This record gives sequence, C-alpha cells and structure tokens, in this order.
Amino acid sequence: MKILMLSDVYFPRVNGVSTSIRTFRRALIAQGHEVCLIAPRYSEDDTVEDDLLRIPARRVIVDPEDRMMRVGAVLALTETLRARRFDLIHVQTPFVAHWLGVRLGRRLGLPVVESYHTFFEEYLFHYLPWLPREWSRAAARRFSRTQCNELDALVVPSQAMLDVLRGYGVAAAAQVIPTGLEPGALRPGDGAAFRRRHGIATERPLLVHIGRVAHEKNIDFLLHMLAVLRRQLSEVLLVIAGEGPAREHLRRLSNRLGLEQHVLFVGYLDRGHDLPDCYCAGDAFVFASRTETQGLVLLEAMSLGVPVVSTAVMGTRDIVGQARGALVAEEDVEHFAGQCARLLGDASLRRRLADEAVDFAGEWSAAAMATALAEFYATRLPVSARVALAEG
Repeated sequence: MKILMLSDVYFPRVNGVSTSIRTFRRALIAQGHEVCLIAPRYSEDDTVEDDLLRIPARRVIVDPEDRMMRVGAVLALTETLRARRFDLIHVQTPFVAHWLGVRLGRRLGLPVVESYHTFFEEYLFHYLPWLPREWSRAAARRFSRTQCNELDALVVPSQAMLDVLRGYGVAAAAQVIPTGLEPGALRPGDGAAFRRRHGIATERPLLVHIGRVAHEKNIDFLLHMLAVLRRQLSEVLLVIAGEGPAREHLRRLSNRLGLEQHVLFVGYLDRGHDLPDCYCAGDAFVFASRTETQGLVLLEAMSLGVPVVSTAVMGTRDIVGQARGALVAEEDVEHFAGQCARLLGDASLRRRLADEAVDFAGEWSAAAMATALAEFYATRLPVSARVALAEG
C-alpha cells in the first residue's frame, strides 16, 4: 500500500504526535508499505529520513515552537504526488495539514483518513485565556465536528476519545488504534547515574514526570499534591523533565508552595541517553493530565519497569485503568498523595508493580498496531484498489 501522510508537526519538534507518526511510519515501512511524509521545515538541522518532504514554513506567533507550512509549496507538488499513485492520504494534525489533506484528496481522488491526537476541548482555553472557557470549549467541539465529518475515516487513540467525538456529532467511520511501542524504543536506563549527575541521594524518595511542560498537562495539580505528600515524606523530590510554555509558571508556583528543595526542573532530555536514565531514577512515574488521548509516556515508563501513579482520565484510562503496573489516583491532592506514599513506602509493592508494568507495556506492540492501521486503511479503499492490493 502507498500512503501519503501530512502533519503540521514532526521532529525536531518533540511531542506525542511526532512520536506517534515516527512509530507508525517505521512499522508500516517494515511491513512493506510505502509511506511518504510531508512536514514543516524547522531549520537546516532538521531530521533527515527517507521519503520525508520538508516544506518551507513560518513560525506560529502564539507558539514559536511550531511552524505553519506554506500552502502553495505543498499544492505545487500535486502532479509529482499524482505520479506516485498513492492509495490513501493520512492526515495527522487538524491545521494546515488538514486543509491540504482534504484538498489533495479531492484533487487526486484519494480517500482521506485523519488521526485525532489532541483533546482540544480541554486544551484550547489555556492558549486563549481572554475567551470564556465555555466559549472556547464550544468552539473546539464545533471545529472538531466540522473537520471530522469532512473525512472518509478517523483513527482515534482511545475509546474515551472516540466516545467524546461521537458526543460532538462526529459521524465519520472510526477505529480505535493506539500508538504502540517499538522494540527497544528506549535503551535500559541507569537511574543511579542520573541521581549522581543531579546530586540526588540514592535513598531519597523520587517521583518523576516527563512530558511537555504545558498548562494542559495539569502539572500544577502535581505540585499541590507534592505539598501534601511532603508532610508524610519530608525528603520527597519531584523531577520534572521537558520544556514548554508553563515552565516559568510552575517555577513560581513551586516557590509559592515552599517546594524549592523538593522540585527539580531538568529541561529537555536526549531520548537516546538521558531520558531513559531519568525514567529509571524514579521510584514512581506520576501523571495527572486531563487531556491525553492516549498517554504514551505512561507506557514508556512501564516498559522500563517504573511503576505509575496516575489519574485515569480520557486516554490514560485505557492504560492505567487495568491496574497492571500502576496505582490509579483520583484528581484529589489527598488521595493522590496517599497513593504515592503507599507506593514509596512499600518496596515489595514497587517490585510487583514494576514486573507487571514491563509485561503490560510489552503487549502494546508497534507492529501489531501498524497491522491494525493497514487493515483499517484497506476498508477505506475502493473495491478495485482492494482487489489490486490482494492480488499484488
């Protein structure tokens, strides 16, 4: 099968969408499919990959980490893309890439599938604070309903997110297909080495949060929880790894809560070296986002044998709701702190959850998810194309 993907984000922009695209793309190619990706150009140092078309792009004023592809530069490729005889277009993001994907689908006579990665209803108001929250939520619902109903089909990473979209009035055919984990996606980490590098005592109780440091990740809640947990475990430390627009706000909040000696911001960590060490330094990985459509970082932590304490909201419900390798906590500072204290105070529980976590994460195979995606693609093709694929 020949697939044309379009996205408004990709590496070196680090986030869950970039990771999902790379994971699916690699797995599909390994299974013999052809996957061309169109994505923005960030700089001369951009990631180089086969069949990755970098498009000239300009910075997004409200978020300088992101880029907006030049529409004309993509549309100028129409005849080149036609000559490649793609079977299907897969759009990964709902901005310029969505508009271009729908436009190219019409020009080339191809079905258009899109992944719904981001829960905009619980996201948008953080970036449009001047707009009343109910207005931003209503706008997000209307925006999503309109876009999704333009498509031939949707790929959704969790059942909870699909249920939300159906509640919006999205009628497009849809399939729940989460992003899997590639074998060896993260090398075994050296938690002791991470602690030494950052002057953290071997025996100090350590919680870790890794991800984009953004308002919608609900890290504020984790800081308030930490202020409660500190009453029970006076030496507890929370490491926050990642970059993003909420970092300075969180620094100020930690200072107001008197947590200067209990929170360590370590910034962006290299995925090939420092990131696995950071995961493994933790006695537990903590997470409380309300907006995750899946929550890949939870699976990454589990794959390295790190127990998780997390709320079970939206996409994270599919991961931690099975209570394998994880303790589920309510979004209540006392309850969440209690679950952390329980885990940090019980070495045998940590060992049991660590073993469960590795086994559970191993069930989320990137190859299996890519197979499911290819099968879903095939259902969207015209009958003649399906016959040709079967015969080919």
